[in-house]
Amino acid sequence: MARPDLCLDFANTRYWRGQAIPTETLNGADALAAWTVANVTREARPLARREFERALEARETIYRVFDATARGKAPAAADLQALNDLLAAAPSRTTLRRERGGFSWDVDLRGGTALGQLAPVLWTAGDLLTGNRLDRVRRCANPECGWLFLDDSRAGKRRWCSMSACGNRAKARRHYHKSKEEA
Repeated sequence: MARPDLCLDFANTRYWRGQAIPTETLNGADALAAWTVANVTREARPLARREFERALEARETIYRVFDATARGKAPAAADLQALNDLLAAAPSRTTLRRERGGFSWDVDLRGGTALGQLAPVLWTAGDLLTGNRLDRVRRCANPECGWLFLDDSRAGKRRWCSMSACGNRAKARRHYHKSKEEA
């Protein structure tokens, strides 16, 4: 069953976007196939080079759209059009399949295209943009991180991708500067 933030997880396969050289986890078609099996569907085939590049282009489009909304801005018209084009070219949702704990959309992988394998990612992007949780999409407050997440905290004021990573770094940095000022 696809999580509502699956599109954000996909966008986060490239992280530390605020650094000179971001960290890339999808270094080839095999890595994308492994991510797809772990997060989207039970099977995936490595894609041809052009299809792999198309998947990375889709990821960057998704990132730019949600990064803009997380910052309270409208996505660029070109990015929104690119996302619409991706959605139009992706397989449509036509068949439900029963899974443990619920249902999910069945994806036809016979075509071996990036949009075929990533259709649920694209669907969740559309659902998140049109749903009532868009105002809960956040970007990590660490300017070097850039991780996108869905803030499910009660107060809706989460700032960090995780407290164990960026949150603790920020707290340690504040403590360090405060102790230097007091000394």
